[in-house]
Amino acid sequence: MKLSKSLVAAALVLAFQAHAQTMPAAPAGASQASTAGTLVVVPAFGEVKHANDQATVTFAVEEHDKDKNAAAARVNRKMKEGTDIVRRADPKAELKTMGYYTYPVYPEVPPMPPQPASVAPVKPVPIAWRVGQYLEVKTSNLAELPKTAAVAQKVLQINNVQFGLSPELEKRLDDQRIAATYRNLNERIASIARAMGRPQGTAVIETVDFEGSGNYAGDGAAAAAPMVMRSSAMKEAADQMPEPSFEPGETTLQMRLVGKVRFK
Repeated sequence: MKLSKSLVAAALVLAFQAHAQTMPAAPAGASQASTAGTLVVVPAFGEVKHANDQATVTFAVEEHDKDKNAAAARVNRKMKEGTDIVRRADPKAELKTMGYYTYPVYPEVPPMPPQPASVAPVKPVPIAWRVGQYLEVKTSNLAELPKTAAVAQKVLQINNVQFGLSPELEKRLDDQRIAATYRNLNERIASIARAMGRPQGTAVIETVDFEGSGNYAGDGAAAAAPMVMRSSAMKEAADQMPEPSFEPGETTLQMRLVGKVRFK
């Protein structure tokens, strides 16, 4: 009885080995064959930084007076004087006047109890007028900007200061930004190829979309802040106005793209 069981076990082992030998071997490179023809969407990112070379300064003048014409006359005189000062201090600057306004100033009325419908509401009468205007100065002469601003402050107020890149410089940096983004795309493709166990040479870029990220804003430049005037009248500055301190800083230009890569 024991002998027959041993013979049966030996026969089963021999049959299993014979069946395993007749099975086809797994093809070489099966892991690579499984990724052949794969389409991979690869996002890439690039940026360049550069010191700002342009400033946009918004000057303002505002006057209050019971006589509207008197307030407007002082605004006109000071804006012309301030514009001439800036033009002499920085002849190459781009100047643009804008935002002329005239607003009535009404007295503060204490809360009144409800009036009958038959009583006509009293129309408020202005007690004064607020008149003002803005001057935008765009310049690349950053070295002399504090001095220019100081002399202009003898007549005008500084309402806003923004630093950025000039159009000429931004255009030159655009080549570097594109190159950095495309370089990052190639680096990511190489990393993906290694992760998939495939030679980088089998990757073929089918599409490069420089707008696929939705990043359509201009890099380099921020939205202008709203111009807000103070209600207090501008006081005449002293003959020697201390120069304001400016730090131009730098701007970072960014770019995103999406590439479609197919592995052969």
